[in-house]
Amino acid sequence: MKKTLVALAILTAAGSANAGINLYDADGVKTDLSGAAEVQYRQTFTENSDAELRMDDGDLAVNTTVAISGSMNAVAAVAFEFESGNVTNDELWVGVAGDFGTLTFGRQYMLADDAGVGKDYELGGDGIDFVQANGDQVVKYVFDNGQFYGGVDALITETNPKDDADEASVYEGRLGARFGDFDVRAYLYSGEDVNTDNFDVFGDDKVNVDIDGYQIEAEYIVNAFAFAASFGQVDYELASDSSQKVEADTAALAGSYTMDKTTFAVGYTYWSPEAKGTVKKMEEANVFYANVTQQLHSNVKVYGEIGSSDVDDSEFGYVAGMEVTF
Repeated sequence: MKKTLVALAILTAAGSANAGINLYDADGVKTDLSGAAEVQYRQTFTENSDAELRMDDGDLAVNTTVAISGSMNAVAAVAFEFESGNVTNDELWVGVAGDFGTLTFGRQYMLADDAGVGKDYELGGDGIDFVQANGDQVVKYVFDNGQFYGGVDALITETNPKDDADEASVYEGRLGARFGDFDVRAYLYSGEDVNTDNFDVFGDDKVNVDIDGYQIEAEYIVNAFAFAASFGQVDYELASDSSQKVEADTAALAGSYTMDKTTFAVGYTYWSPEAKGTVKKMEEANVFYANVTQQLHSNVKVYGEIGSSDVDDSEFGYVAGMEVTF
């Protein structure tokens, strides 16, 4: 959930990595290849955990734009991710784009993947989590005229991998505006029978939940300084038992200062869950982090980060990493 929100319509048609290598550009057809590789040495907040070398990012994407007319293009993308050790096709979509916006169909990331204003790499704590931010049966529309932007999308009855009898559905909306260096936006999210693999709200149990929530975000840039803030609320309810739920408030503050090719950033994340029914009670969390990033090249950066959480028995966290894109 850390993609930038500049030119959203372009990003929607750009896949999961920044386009870097033009493979073909003739007769109204443009095809680009892009990729990213990122490796970290990381110590998390988890009690008694060991520092590890982690493959944080590995992406390869091919994006194409085909001119249909003077005002309309066909767009498509195929992308793969490599983080888990397996090659996974995470994007496979087609669509149309023009002055009216961009409309895409297929396997792709949803609007919720862009939510969040944190300037952390790994140690920003639990911010807003809408759980499912991509899928196979996604229809998405985004529009951006420079000052005002927005979008809607839907994940249409996608079969959950854990239970073929249940089908998840998600509906989202986003609306934003830019006023000079000030950017404000809001997200709305509603999902049914969403699978919660690797999600700890219900004690790491793999269950289906109904999710409703929103997030309001604002960012302001003045010279070399950047500031961001957000507030969100999300309700997680067991799909099989509506009396079992967790209601969570989350807020974040972040700021950064860039000096030549070096950026310093600090941030704070607040997470306050309230469990109802027999759901295990969860701790309120306050997380602070700071990091520094050195841009060695427009395509290469290295960074270091430290973080601290007030959750009981939390470890002091640190990260050092390097990312190369093309």
